[in-house]
Amino acid sequence: MSKSLGMPAKTNLSDQKARAVAIPEKQHQAAPSVDDYGGRLDAVRLSEYPQLFEPGTKRLKTVFLDHTGSTLCAASHTRATAEELLTQIPANPHSQHVASQWTHLKIEQVRDRLLRFFGTTAERYAVVFTANATAAIRLAGELTPMTKTGVFCYSRESHTSVVGVRNLAAKCDVAIRPIDFSDIETVVLPTNTHGTSLLAYPAQCNFSGQRFPMDVASKIDRLYKQSGDYYEDGHVPWWVLVDAAGYASSSPLKLDTLDVGPDFVAASMYKIFGAPTGLGVLLVKRSSIPYLKSKCYFGGGTVANLSFDKRWQEFRHDIESRLEDGTINYQAIVSLSHALDAYERNFGSIDTASQHIQSITDYAVETLRSLSHDNGNRICHIYGHDDGSRWGPVVAFNLKDTQGNFIGHYEVERLAVMAGIALRSGRFCNPGASQKWLQFTTPDLMRFAAMGYVCGDDHDLVDGKPVGALRISFGAMTCKLEIDLFAKFLVRHYHNYTQPVPCRVEKEHKVPNMPRSHSSSESISRELMSPMTAKEPSNGGDLHIEIEHVVIYPVKSCHGWVVSRDMAWELTYYGLKFDRAFVIMRHNSSAPMQQKRYPRMALIRPRIDLDRSLMILEAPDCPPLEVSLLADSMNLERTESLVCGNTVQMFRIVSDEISAWLSSVLGVSCYLACEPQLLISDTSVMSVDMLSQTDTLSSGGSPFSPRSRRDDLAFVNEAQLLMVTNESAAQVDRWVREESNAGDDSSENVTIGPMQYRPNLVVRAASGTEMARSLEPFEELKWTGLNIGTTQFQVSGPCRRCQMIDINQESANVLKEPFSTLARRMRVNGQVVFGIYLDKIDSSYSESGSTSAFIKSGQVVEITT
Repeated sequence: MSKSLGMPAKTNLSDQKARAVAIPEKQHQAAPSVDDYGGRLDAVRLSEYPQLFEPGTKRLKTVFLDHTGSTLCAASHTRATAEELLTQIPANPHSQHVASQWTHLKIEQVRDRLLRFFGTTAERYAVVFTANATAAIRLAGELTPMTKTGVFCYSRESHTSVVGVRNLAAKCDVAIRPIDFSDIETVVLPTNTHGTSLLAYPAQCNFSGQRFPMDVASKIDRLYKQSGDYYEDGHVPWWVLVDAAGYASSSPLKLDTLDVGPDFVAASMYKIFGAPTGLGVLLVKRSSIPYLKSKCYFGGGTVANLSFDKRWQEFRHDIESRLEDGTINYQAIVSLSHALDAYERNFGSIDTASQHIQSITDYAVETLRSLSHDNGNRICHIYGHDDGSRWGPVVAFNLKDTQGNFIGHYEVERLAVMAGIALRSGRFCNPGASQKWLQFTTPDLMRFAAMGYVCGDDHDLVDGKPVGALRISFGAMTCKLEIDLFAKFLVRHYHNYTQPVPCRVEKEHKVPNMPRSHSSSESISRELMSPMTAKEPSNGGDLHIEIEHVVIYPVKSCHGWVVSRDMAWELTYYGLKFDRAFVIMRHNSSAPMQQKRYPRMALIRPRIDLDRSLMILEAPDCPPLEVSLLADSMNLERTESLVCGNTVQMFRIVSDEISAWLSSVLGVSCYLACEPQLLISDTSVMSVDMLSQTDTLSSGGSPFSPRSRRDDLAFVNEAQLLMVTNESAAQVDRWVREESNAGDDSSENVTIGPMQYRPNLVVRAASGTEMARSLEPFEELKWTGLNIGTTQFQVSGPCRRCQMIDINQESANVLKEPFSTLARRMRVNGQVVFGIYLDKIDSSYSESGSTSAFIKSGQVVEITT
């Protein structure tokens, strides 16, 4: 992604500032100034956060806008930690030797420093180390002495980690009550309280950035003192848990300024300092410790005395040792001391960092608000940041086109990834806030689930309304340039963009007009000679199309195998024979491995040896691996997989040799699986044998039971075949090179040919035919069907593309084209498309699924429009 921001290779940081955003001047009026630590920020970023830049240069390679997910680790922190680990011996602090005692002292020093960072002291709060903020929240829920007449109450903006406490409460028969934060004053009234209860809320909503006061516990305490109904055992009936994981990274807690602080405060270290991960803290108010619920589990050094054969044990007196089960992450805690050093050295204090972060947030909000289409409609629909409430460094939003229609967040995020921009999309593990801001109800959510939609998938719009959002968030090291570059990205791709009227291309075979996606009002249609712009072909005559390549992918997501031009390839009920007959599976996953997550899959080159009934796998620096295509001879175990969200029956190939070979190439533990019906076998005989000899099959039924989707798709995603044209691929390659020559630096100096799109069929205009006209780029998007020999195909629609097409199929290097260019030039129904899906129109097949139909390179294609 070294060139993903579209900047000349020799541009330095100051040059970037001068040319950061090509946005009309009117869209940046009255933008607030940004605090930069007295002019120190650029130097701090270059020296402490080199991961943002190309090695040895001042050239940005990543615009990082996901600090709520995790902020960045300082270089001096990493170096100091490594140096200490090489010169000292961090050891288990439960021992008595020198290294152990040194480690124990460092841990206690870090506890004190964290308390100062959070604005309190050891007299008021204890620091209990946990695995993360989620573990801290769970521990708080377990320790709160809720009674059956009490209630667990959590505010709407709570993270799922807080909402999850409701299951702990339900197990103890405690009532559960989700509320809006504004309802708290009524809920906690003495007249409405009948037992010991827990109130949990976030100091900052991780969806919208809305902030909530830290003094809720103080107000509850005053309320009960004024009512004269102070709790008889010394603690008011309401315990308060504050989730400060997001808030603490950008604002000082200042717990000692509160008359009465919350009983529990949960925080995460990597969200504040970037590292170490796997380390959270639960701050426990010392005055609340005597009333904590007794622990059930104990382990490690949490007990002072313990009987082997009788249920008798004594917990340690200090709260930290009592609650920190087992050996704590002492190396991470030692590292944390260097994180605090680096933070103070770079930013001074959390107060000065907070001032900078707030200024960046204000600038970002105003910048996004200023972006508009030429008709005046805003590009960004921001959630929150529009009233007198306090807002943290989180901006959630969705994009809208010129007509005010929402643009799917999933497509935007995919394009941002290709542009080197790190942001977040989805519902951000915050069910209440997402339902509030996106305006869908719980019945709506359940309906989405019944439709197969889950948080994190690619379903971003339902009935034109968003079911998720985009989120950018900022940290102590975020700079103004990053906001400008993000605004430039939005303008480049979405200024004056109009989505076509929704239509079902696969049924109506209509292609809407090409949208405008540049900041210029000039339509793309002036550049593109294709039916998408309602232009007629540029020359007369008949169109003659021929197949240039037939390609099969024996192993899903691995390299394609080009069938020899002199070989006719069989069509089966499922498509091309052996196409996606195999998949590679992780042991811990139910979905096939995908090249976009494991780019090295492109290095695995299958080929078919029909004479020997073998698939031969080849990869760099590995001996060839032979895999039988005879399903009857394989050692198979039945299992299931998810393909495009649908359950598909498949069989694991039990072979240490095959699994070891694949694991060696891909660098992760994995195995090969197949669908026997796609191989060479007598499936009727094999089914009986497998049912009688294999105990891995579920009882009853055939192993080839119907799938929950089209049974003629096997392991392919949406259709049997994918066709692309040479002419369309050449047009995209020209676009990429034109933009590179124009200074956009979009090219990786690699020709982007048709094989980059992983087609089954590559077609082109037949050469040497008199009076034949040329095939125009993207003309295929107007086709409704075609005939190849005696086989008829229908066009099921355009192929929706993802980042996989940016993986070089020869080197497995991750590029940034052609997806970025396609996203600006080729959208249908708001989706990035290239190529067309084909499905056979039913014909006669034998019982084994074979047919007499064959496809061969050079064969003529008859087009239906």
